Amino acid sequence: MSNRNRNLLLFNKFIFKELIPNLAYTAKWLVLALIIGSLVGSASALFLTSLYWVTQYRETHLWIILFLPIGGFFIGWIYHRFGTSVVKGNNQLLEEYYNPLKIIPLKMAPLVLLGTLLTHLFGGSAGREGTAIQMGGAIADQFTKWFNLKSDDRKMVITVGVAAGFASVFGTPLAGAVFALEWLIIGRLRYESILPSFLAAIIANYACEGIWLVHHTEYLIPTVPVFDIINVLWVIPAGICFGLAARLFSKSTHFWSYYFNKKIKYPPFRPVVGGVIIAASVFLIGDTKYIGLGIPTIVDSFSQDLPWYDFLMKIAKTSLTLGSGFKGGEVTPLFYTGATLGNALSAIIPLPVALLAGMGFVSVFSGATNTPLACTLMGIELFGAEPGVFIGLACVLAYLFSGHSGIYNSQLIGSPKNRKFLRRKGKKIGQL
Repeated sequence: MSNRNRNLLLFNKFIFKELIPNLAYTAKWLVLALIIGSLVGSASALFLTSLYWVTQYRETHLWIILFLPIGGFFIGWIYHRFGTSVVKGNNQLLEEYYNPLKIIPLKMAPLVLLGTLLTHLFGGSAGREGTAIQMGGAIADQFTKWFNLKSDDRKMVITVGVAAGFASVFGTPLAGAVFALEWLIIGRLRYESILPSFLAAIIANYACEGIWLVHHTEYLIPTVPVFDIINVLWVIPAGICFGLAARLFSKSTHFWSYYFNKKIKYPPFRPVVGGVIIAASVFLIGDTKYIGLGIPTIVDSFSQDLPWYDFLMKIAKTSLTLGSGFKGGEVTPLFYTGATLGNALSAIIPLPVALLAGMGFVSVFSGATNTPLACTLMGIELFGAEPGVFIGLACVLAYLFSGHSGIYNSQLIGSPKNRKFLRRKGKKIGQL
């Protein structure tokens, strides 16, 4: 065979064996990402707009916090009556990814939306990530039956929904895409899901911010020191503290969940008890800074001196809120915990307070979700590239020192954080 014929054969082989299949793959996931991203981004826009409204209403009508126990009973009853099949929330998405059994019911989306809004309206301490992820996963998984997708494609569809939900609710498409890949299996990534995740994250964020004009809070780190050996050494104790705080947050939430489940057998009564404690604490303290999202305090942590115990108070309020059965996410309270802890550490660590707050913002999140790459990218998207090396190092340290713990009990350990723990490979965090 001549060289010309051989080259022609190789070219044809490339066209039909690689190029066309890749084009078909890209077109397929572009269409799915466009549809799913648009739907999930729009759902996030509705959620964020509604969340802003209920937060403003609560802060101008503080008497409504007195009704937190009643709101808790309603949330518990709704899930007990109609939502037993979706009560596991984010952990259910993980379990369906590992062991697909049945399509995630679409009712997960409206139920978690309603539950989260009521939690914030009446004064619970919770976030928004869990809601966005559950809405994204539930909406996306419907395409499994509509398009008769196979098992591998279904896994990617769930990943796409998670990426879209996370990206649109925080305005961080790169972090959203990587988070969806990273959170599924600790220490492992599925590269075939990168393209769909990135497409969905970008489209969902555009739908939320560009079409529905829902904007996100901006944070600023005005001063970044030189990245030299001295400053690197100061990042190490900060990162360790962030990791330990993440572990405390996760363990506290799981403790209260276990305690309430053990002591109170009728589920609707659990948030009633939690609601009484939280509402009473708000009026005893005389301040609402530890309930809701806590974004004003997060913003203040970048420039003002705050009480050193703010991060502990937020952990206590959030773990009790979510552990007793209220609905919402953990991530924004993790931002709060990290930013205020960074603010407190500025008293003993000679780094700029804004830098420490920003490092804590994403690092505690990294330790609690076991997603150091996503959190590093989030830090760069939120604060710019200049503090990126500080943020990246802090995120990795927090990931390591949080140990094999996390806010998602169903998260699977693909690669242990230390070779001394190889026996933990293949186990779920909740099994340790």
